[in-house]
Amino acid sequence: MEDEYAKLIKRMNPPRVTIDNNSSQDATVIQVESVNKHGTLLEVVQVLADLDLVIKKAYISSDGGWFMDVFNVIYHDGSKIRDEGVVNYIKKVLESDAFYVPSLNGSVGLKASDDYTVIELVGTDRPGLLSEVSAVLTHLGCNVVNAEIWTHNARAAAVVHVTDDKTKRAVEDPKRLSTIKKLLCNVLKGNNDLKTAKMTLSTPGFMHRQRRLHQIMFAERDYEKVEKTEEEKENNLGTRVTVLDCVEKDYTVVTMHCRDRPKLLFDIICTLTDMQYVVFHGVVHTGKMEAFQEYYIRHVDGSPLSSEAERERVMQCLEAAIERRTSEALELELCTADRVGLLSDITRIFRENGLCIKRAEISTEGGTAKDKFYVTDMTSNNPVDPKTIDSIRRQLGQQASLHVRWNSSQSSDPQPEETTMGFLFGSLFKGRTFQTLKFLKTVQVNSTV
Repeated sequence: MEDEYAKLIKRMNPPRVTIDNNSSQDATVIQVESVNKHGTLLEVVQVLADLDLVIKKAYISSDGGWFMDVFNVIYHDGSKIRDEGVVNYIKKVLESDAFYVPSLNGSVGLKASDDYTVIELVGTDRPGLLSEVSAVLTHLGCNVVNAEIWTHNARAAAVVHVTDDKTKRAVEDPKRLSTIKKLLCNVLKGNNDLKTAKMTLSTPGFMHRQRRLHQIMFAERDYEKVEKTEEEKENNLGTRVTVLDCVEKDYTVVTMHCRDRPKLLFDIICTLTDMQYVVFHGVVHTGKMEAFQEYYIRHVDGSPLSSEAERERVMQCLEAAIERRTSEALELELCTADRVGLLSDITRIFRENGLCIKRAEISTEGGTAKDKFYVTDMTSNNPVDPKTIDSIRRQLGQQASLHVRWNSSQSSDPQPEETTMGFLFGSLFKGRTFQTLKFLKTVQVNSTV
C-alpha cells in the first residue's frame, strides 16, 4: 500500500525540469523539482556527470518530501548547453519515472550487460598489475570492450566488460568462466597480498561503473589511514573536510574545500548516499581551481551523526572519495583501431617503459578504441621523461594517435576566498523556515548568476 501511495503522489506531482540559458551569462541553469526519495540527488548528479558537464554552482533543498535543486553547468570548454538534442535528453531522462536509461553517448554510464560479461576485480595495487590482468584475458580469448580502473591507498579496483573473441558476445560457458576467475584471482593475489583478492562475475542488468567502483573501494575500506607517500601528501594538502553539529535544526553539517576537478560533486554525493546519509540542504561553489561544498545531512532514519567516531569515519570516507580520482599523473589519451589483445599490448609497452598506471578509462566505439591512462614514473616521484613518451609513440606505431597532457589537478593549493560556505548557508538558517530557505535559494541563484 505504501508503494502504491508513493506512485500516486509521483503521478500527481511529476518531475519538472527547467533548462535556462538566459538567466546566467556564463552558464546553463538547470532546475529540477520532484517528489523526493533517497537517492534522487545522486541520480540527477549522475546524469549530468555522465554528460561530462562541469557543475560550477549548485543549490540543493529537499524539504517535506519535495526535492528542488538548481545547477549551473557548462562544458569543459566553458560553453553553455546549446544543443537541443542534449537539452531534450536531459529533460527526458530526469522527467521519466526511472533514471536508469542508456547514456547519451553509449560509452559511459548505465548499460545492460547482456552483450558482454562484467568482471569486477579487487586486489593490492602494484606496478604492472593491469598489464598482467589484460594479458590473462587475451590468453583466454576475451576482448576488453570497456573498463575502468582505479587505485587508491595501495588498493586496486576495476570493472571490466569483456566479450568472447569469436562470438563477440558475452562469455557464457561455466567452465570457461571458472577458469577466468581462477587465473585472474592468482594474478590479483601476487606474491604477498595481505588482503584477499576478489574477482566477481556480475549478474546481467544495469550498472553504473563509477558508482560501482566507489562501492567496491568503500567495501575494501580504502578510506582507512595508511602511510602516504610524499606525492600523496602534497596532493592532499589543499583538502579540508569538517563535520560539525547543527544543534538548532538537528542536522550534521559537512563542509569541504579542495581542488576542483571533473565529477567531484558526483563522487561526494555517491559516497554520502552509499553511506546511507540524506542531503537535506547544500550549496556548491567552484572558483578558478578550488571547490567549496557544504551539506546539511542526516541518516536515512532522520537522525544526525551521533558520535565522534562516526564523524571521523565520514571525514575519512569523503577524503577518500575526493582522492580516488585526484592524481598528479600524466594523462595519456590514445585513439586507435580496436583489436583483440590491444589493451594487453598497450599496458605491456607502458610497463616496459617504466610507467605505473594509476587510473584508466577504456572504451570502444565503432571499432575504434578510445582509452585514457593516468600514469606516473614507476621508480620515482619525478615527472615522466619526455624521452619515455617518444619511445612509447614509436612502439605504438603511426596508426595510433597519442595525446599527452598533465592532469588538471596539477596546480597550486587552493586559496581561501573571501566568503566561505558557512557564511553562504549558515546565515540562512537563523530565524527562517525551510520554505523561506527555498525562496531565498531561488533569489540567490538569480542574483549570483
